[in-house]
Amino acid sequence: MSKKILLQHINVPGIHTLETYVAHGGYQSLKKAFSMSPDEVTEEVKKSGLRGRGGAGFPTGMKWSFLDKKSEKPRYLVCNADESEPGTFKDRYLMQHIPHALIEGMITSSYALGARTSYIYVRGEMMNVIQILEKAIQESYKAGYLGNNILGSNYSLDLYVHPGGGAYICGEETALLESLEGKRGNPRNKPPFPAVWGLYGCPTVVNNVETIADVPWIVNNGGEAYAAIGVGKSTGTKLISACGNINKPGVYEIELGVTVEDFIYSDQYCGGIPNGKKLKAVVAGGSSVPILPAELILRTINGEPRLMTYESLSDGGFVSGTMLGSGGFIVYDEDQCIVRNLWNFTRFYHHESCGQCSPCREGTGWMEKVLHRIEYGHGKMSDIDLLVDIAKKIEGKTICPLGEAAAWPVASAIRHFRHEFEEHVRNPESCCKRHLHRSMELVH
Repeated sequence: MSKKILLQHINVPGIHTLETYVAHGGYQSLKKAFSMSPDEVTEEVKKSGLRGRGGAGFPTGMKWSFLDKKSEKPRYLVCNADESEPGTFKDRYLMQHIPHALIEGMITSSYALGARTSYIYVRGEMMNVIQILEKAIQESYKAGYLGNNILGSNYSLDLYVHPGGGAYICGEETALLESLEGKRGNPRNKPPFPAVWGLYGCPTVVNNVETIADVPWIVNNGGEAYAAIGVGKSTGTKLISACGNINKPGVYEIELGVTVEDFIYSDQYCGGIPNGKKLKAVVAGGSSVPILPAELILRTINGEPRLMTYESLSDGGFVSGTMLGSGGFIVYDEDQCIVRNLWNFTRFYHHESCGQCSPCREGTGWMEKVLHRIEYGHGKMSDIDLLVDIAKKIEGKTICPLGEAAAWPVASAIRHFRHEFEEHVRNPESCCKRHLHRSMELVH
């Protein structure tokens, strides 16, 4: 069995309550952190090699060290709980079942950063999660883990939950900060980065739920102990949201370094593909990362088994690799239509574009229309290269990464499954039989 850090007590009855959480070792990291200096806590996080679990995979300790500590302005820690990536649901799972793990991480991390006020920004549709967090925060205040002079340490912290407006774009950290300030959630130009000019123009760190929840274990056990788990620069454990054509969908905590094949087929994790179907493709890190066909997701370009690590999944770059991303692991069996899946993703990105950048605002709409045309039996061969061209004109030309998130799935799907797009054009009655009748009705 792989090591569990975040989900070790997930099945303990009442673990969502403060009493049960404390009985199973909760809030011990506060006592240890308060016996250390803030810089010493940050140093342990650096030693751990913990990387941002929201998708970017940037070293957490390094991100913390960028905080402008020379500024006389207040500092803030903001938790990005605006989980909106299609295929990703591990953060809400953690907050629903073990909310105090996040709250303890927020307190310990805020102490390390010198923040006296911190926020958890939660996607507005997750109202049940917001209510769970609010109740857990109230428990923490009553127990003296939040508020003034926490555990007699002379350190004080106020923690607030802020509901978002349900916009995918607010998962981008600067758009989140704009929304938190009460403005329209449009991404900011960078630089300046949030570490210098963040919330209310003050030094700010924005971290993902899973990232922050890992900090207490690192403080309790030491950064080197965390770094000993995993492979190379992919240290520790990772929560994976597994869904699609698998026997056991759900949230799994893996030690980084498990092979992709084992993750899909072993009974410990996804349990294989239903009805004896063959594996066709995998989206490994949420809808924004490149899709890979079976032969590439199971093996690297060097013929080695593909591992669930940042480095192994990216082996081959965007030509034959992908990204671990947010851990939204979507499995497709041999019967799934790549064209329809891509159209569905593109509809999402068109809908969620904030409209600030012309390439994204216009390009996502064009891609949706062209893919709809192909999927519903009206496509032309030239449409396939048109999609590739549109994707190139979006990638790298927008303020935030939503442009890339929309372009990469299109480029990779056509790169690896071009034959399927061509078949939709050549033989629409065969490929699009489910949708053709309604399409013809709309035409006439």
